[in-house]
Amino acid sequence: MTRQMALVGFLQAQNCTNLPSSWRHPQSRDDSMSADYYQEIARILEAGKFHMAFFDDRLAMPDRYGNDHAHTVEYGIRCVKMDPLIVLTTMGMVTTRLGLGSTCSTTYYEPFDVARRFATLDLMSDGRAGWNVVTSLNDGEAHNMGKDAHLEHDFRYDRADEFMEVVLGHWDTWEDGAVIMDKTSGRFADPAKVKRLDHKGAFFKSRGPFTVPRSAQGHPVIIQAGASGRGQRFAGRWGEVIFTAARNLAAAKEGYAAVRNEAAKAGRDPEQMRLCNLTTPVCGATRAEAEDKMALINKLPLQIDALSLLAEALNYDFASKPLDEPLTTEELQGMQGILGIRDGVLKTSGKSNPSARDFVTFSGRGQVHDAIVGGPKEIADILEEMFVGRGCDGFVIAATIVPGSYADFVRHVVPELQRRGLFHKDYAGKTLRENLGLRRPAAGAWKARPQAAAQ
Repeated sequence: MTRQMALVGFLQAQNCTNLPSSWRHPQSRDDSMSADYYQEIARILEAGKFHMAFFDDRLAMPDRYGNDHAHTVEYGIRCVKMDPLIVLTTMGMVTTRLGLGSTCSTTYYEPFDVARRFATLDLMSDGRAGWNVVTSLNDGEAHNMGKDAHLEHDFRYDRADEFMEVVLGHWDTWEDGAVIMDKTSGRFADPAKVKRLDHKGAFFKSRGPFTVPRSAQGHPVIIQAGASGRGQRFAGRWGEVIFTAARNLAAAKEGYAAVRNEAAKAGRDPEQMRLCNLTTPVCGATRAEAEDKMALINKLPLQIDALSLLAEALNYDFASKPLDEPLTTEELQGMQGILGIRDGVLKTSGKSNPSARDFVTFSGRGQVHDAIVGGPKEIADILEEMFVGRGCDGFVIAATIVPGSYADFVRHVVPELQRRGLFHKDYAGKTLRENLGLRRPAAGAWKARPQAAAQ
């Protein structure tokens, strides 16, 4: 079959999109705390044959800048954050094929709890669930979850490796066909096909037995977005859908090859992964129409948006020194979280000690200068180049207007991608795995990998 791209809708259960100023747009809906808001997005994405709706998440509003939340609340910088799994469930109620992916942290939840939540969503959606595995970002999340400080970067991933073993272990303990449901004999399930995990490791203990049977797709799809070297190793070992954020084909190809190489070293088939690059399209029927839309969007961001999100993402208070004073090497090395942002600023700015203003200018945080703007042909050309050039296997589509950005993409770009044979015209099956072209995992198959066996 001809290779075709995957499409994922990028969402947040909050008052704005990943662009914090999106709520200010005159055409954005202002009821982001209602089920109907998300259900309209779900219907649009499914009409456009998107593979998945995906929720990013944080366990704290951005309050690292100045170590205060007042600016966050005043300017609506992602200050409302609802539980994405519950919001996602409401979207599943009005769709039948759209995948349902949500973020949940390995740092602040227990493996059994996460395993049960996502296995339940998988059953309730007939095999459409996906779990985005994160280790969280900053001290604000730690403080909300009863901790004094966020764990060190590589240590979080070491701990997350064992977390994955526990979750997958629990998902494996119900064999296919375990449920009998024989009213005549009175037997509900075969106890020989339901095991207890009895995990005792360096970080976790979890006994079982697990309480949710396997779904139509076996178990939820594993999503990951690690950008650091350690994050890429984690993604290579566990991820099935990998989110990337390359801004050009050369960088995308480099990251694509790196993650697939990590998967091969972990004993996995790299073809059983889908790398999807984050993209912010601003599209219209014509390029001129799209440029008019972009002109309005460019008026929305404030400098405080960028500073707040940079402080959140790098766990560093950018208010601690004047805007134009260079950061010290020690301050740069002490940053945590999404270190790709820091490294990108260092590379793009050409400065070894950039200032906070440089971070605002070169990071793109809170802004839309990396959007692709155009009519159907212009945007399809860019996506095709990245996809055909093996920079990715698909795209995570971010919005600047809700629901207008999604509706514009489905109306203008999807038909052009389908005309070129780059995107499917209908879903291949019922489950998320079927639609992504991923194999249904056999219980315990992950344990046979060389890296898993060596643990």
